Amino acid sequence: MEPEDLKKLVSRKMPFGKYEGWLIADLPGPYLNWFAREGFPQGEIGRLLALMQEIDHNGLSPLLDPLRSSS
Repeated sequence: MEPEDLKKLVSRKMPFGKYEGWLIADLPGPYLNWFAREGFPQGEIGRLLALMQEIDHNGLSPLLDPLRSSS
């Protein structure tokens, strides 16, 4: 993980699928868990989804709140 990845979670939008257009940080836990079971996409989007799933799974999503106000 790179430090700027956390900022990307609150600024990058989901480029495809049921939640296309949603910020990655706002994706529902069950959707992130589905990717964890089925496999994350290749590339940066997959890396960001995996990071967000880990944050969500461990109840750490509120840590992103200060980044939201600065993005």
